[in-house]
Amino acid sequence: MNRIITISREFGSGGRTIGKLTAERLGIPCYDQELLEKIAEESGLAKEFVAERGEYTLRGGWLANAFSDRSMNGLSMQDYLWTIQRRTILDLAEQQSCIIIGRCADYILDGKADLLKVFIHADIETRAKRIVEKYGEGVEAPEKRLRDKDLRRSSYYRLYTDVEWGIAKNYDLCLDSGTIGFDRCVDIIASLY
Repeated sequence: MNRIITISREFGSGGRTIGKLTAERLGIPCYDQELLEKIAEESGLAKEFVAERGEYTLRGGWLANAFSDRSMNGLSMQDYLWTIQRRTILDLAEQQSCIIIGRCADYILDGKADLLKVFIHADIETRAKRIVEKYGEGVEAPEKRLRDKDLRRSSYYRLYTDVEWGIAKNYDLCLDSGTIGFDRCVDIIASLY
């Protein structure tokens, strides 16, 4: 059985960067954008659509999404995307040890892999500063964008897993990247691996 690290993260906490640095340290692949490309190829959907709808609900929360854009067979485009995303994550975990960023991988792989489930978070001020510096977000209201992205990510997770996202008991390890820094997060995750 392959060893898999899944990294769930608050927007702006640096979870993606921590995942990539940990993968480099361990010499294993990290799937984030690469996962999007695989899902887009498999589904025939645009990568941008997969990026937006493969981890976030539409605005309006999980209930609005549960009844949105249903086709005649009862599946929404997002449900279709979920089935492909799930299958792709299971296939990756079966092929090799790796790190998978987001996309409910912690839930999908629970009991199906030797799994270390990590959640990366930081206080809102640290995350706001980071998205302004890294992503060029406007300095006027980055906290609103953070809350919106986290709410949509949480709603998506709840919709497809019926589990509450970001709650410590659902992970093996929760790290505050703002307090302990990226390098120490990498050290801790790599040592547990």
